[in-house]
Amino acid sequence: MTCTERSERIRAAVIGVGAMGRQHARIYNELDGVELVAVADVDEEAARNTARRYKVAWYTDHRAMLDQEKLDVISVAVPTGLHRQVALDVIARGVHLLVEKPIAGTAEEAQEIIDRAAERGVKLMVGHVERFNPAILELKRRLDDGELGRIFQIHARRLGPFPERVRDVGVVIDLATHDLDVMRYLTGSEVVRIYAETEQEIHTEHEDLLSGLIKFADGTIGVLNINWLTPTKIRELSVTGEKGMFLADYLTQDLYYYENSYKDGGWEVLGILRGVGEGNMIRVRIEKKEPLKAELESFVVAIIGDREPSVTGADGLKALTLAQWIVKSGRTNKAIRLVAE
Repeated sequence: MTCTERSERIRAAVIGVGAMGRQHARIYNELDGVELVAVADVDEEAARNTARRYKVAWYTDHRAMLDQEKLDVISVAVPTGLHRQVALDVIARGVHLLVEKPIAGTAEEAQEIIDRAAERGVKLMVGHVERFNPAILELKRRLDDGELGRIFQIHARRLGPFPERVRDVGVVIDLATHDLDVMRYLTGSEVVRIYAETEQEIHTEHEDLLSGLIKFADGTIGVLNINWLTPTKIRELSVTGEKGMFLADYLTQDLYYYENSYKDGGWEVLGILRGVGEGNMIRVRIEKKEPLKAELESFVVAIIGDREPSVTGADGLKALTLAQWIVKSGRTNKAIRLVAE
């Protein structure tokens, strides 16, 4: 069922209209079958300016908004440390919610949000927006079809300058959760071992550089190269397997396939070996779309159709828990085994 097939419009609101929350408000205002009703932010100017743009009500206290407005869905886009309390306030009113990633500041807080939502019958989705990038969706389809054969390694590069908006968490919780979630999504496998090196170079309280290795139960090796120290923004993911390599660019939504050209060794002594040579490079045709819009559409459709959201609270908890283990590994300089291999 699509949004337009519903007789009544979905009434939406956003709590927290900073850089990300403003985009949520814009998209709700654009979606067919959805009405942006109100926004809330402790910053009165931010709330008023966003509300004025879309001609909706504004509040500096989200609880007052919850009490006064009739709402179907809410996006929670406040700082991570506030996710728990705001999410619980929304759930207590029986309103479906999308919480921006990470789901919460700690695994315990995340579990409380999940449990309360289940008790109240509220749908909970976590905003791991990279799941909705067209390049990743196409990559997932092709991997599931076996186009790469067995997967050997997934390498994520998420680099860029320090974001002024982030103060309460480090680069692992803020950025690595994206790639941890995507790697689980692509492999369909769980992490069994983690090792990380982290450094704190310019951030006043948390790590801003990560070099990490993760081992999946299916044998896939994950490589994480993530920092806030690079003066240009890079968002790439490569997947290497038996038949070649896929390279996805999150920013341009491009997907490339580099195929293997198997060949025997040229010398007689190496004749028993089979090497990998350069084959064709193919640029995969992708129909591009704004990932956040696709994410919010998916959330609304899940509510209308009474289905489980595409990215569940459990998914968000898993990504957060893995990120916390990575932080611990970086601090202790030890590999962490999560389950017996």
